[in-house]
Amino acid sequence: MAKTSEPEGYAEIARVGLEPLKTLGSRWPAIIGAVLTVAMIVGLGRELLGHGLAGLSRSVPQDPRFYLCFGLLYMSPPTGDYVIFRRLWGIPLGGLVALIKKRIANEVVFGYSGDAYFYAWARAKARMVASPFGAVKDVTILSAIAGNAITLLLVAIALPLGRHLLTHDQFRTVLGSAAVTLAISLPFLIFSRRVFSLPRAKLWWVFGIHCIRLLCGSVLIAFAWHFALPGVPVGMWLFLAAGRLLVSRLPLVPNKDLLFANAAILLIGQDQALSELIAFTAALTLVVHVALIILFGIHAALTRLRA
Repeated sequence: MAKTSEPEGYAEIARVGLEPLKTLGSRWPAIIGAVLTVAMIVGLGRELLGHGLAGLSRSVPQDPRFYLCFGLLYMSPPTGDYVIFRRLWGIPLGGLVALIKKRIANEVVFGYSGDAYFYAWARAKARMVASPFGAVKDVTILSAIAGNAITLLLVAIALPLGRHLLTHDQFRTVLGSAAVTLAISLPFLIFSRRVFSLPRAKLWWVFGIHCIRLLCGSVLIAFAWHFALPGVPVGMWLFLAAGRLLVSRLPLVPNKDLLFANAAILLIGQDQALSELIAFTAALTLVVHVALIILFGIHAALTRLRA
């Protein structure tokens, strides 16, 4: 049997040794996706068994329009992202599933874990998009900037109207938080040419979609709460929805949910009914998260069996 020359032997050993690394490199998006999916399931279980089931035991809204508005509200973030990535990449309707998982991961695992999941999904669809990182990064940053912009707009509108509801310290905290929010966004705007990858026209379009999504979400939750508690005028609910978005985005405000609930109770009263409605809305969101994760898992299992 002929001997393999020394250089050829080393080359063969190197090739065989690198095969596992090559295989791992091609499978890392699937590995990350699987790990984050497990993390989503664990996070959902913790949240649901912690406070979610207690929230569902509260009074249940009877008006079906509440659930219609809630469903549209739930789908507004992934739908906005789908519109964006449909134009950027031409993703199929199945991409909406990945975007729903992105929303769930961001809410129950940790911030921006959903964006990592979606990036891994896009990498797995390499034939659809060659280099997804730049677009995912730009869309994520613009989402934060749009949220900050809407927050600052609401501060300018709501603060003069609600000044009498805040103590002196709370007023200073809100102003300080608004200043920090502005400061966070400024570097991205000043160094936009170095930060962003997409063309300027597309960046403005993505920013506009994010703003529309945020405004639609505030309107939808206002109408959902109005249908649950029709004794409160829808205009007051719109004001509270704006305050909810405002409080959720301010960085220096502690106990944001408690602050919002207290402000809402001061404005409309009905403290027990309002507390129950907020708890039920949060619990219903968790239940929908769980139901969708189960459905997606069943669908994925059936797809593998048919393959």
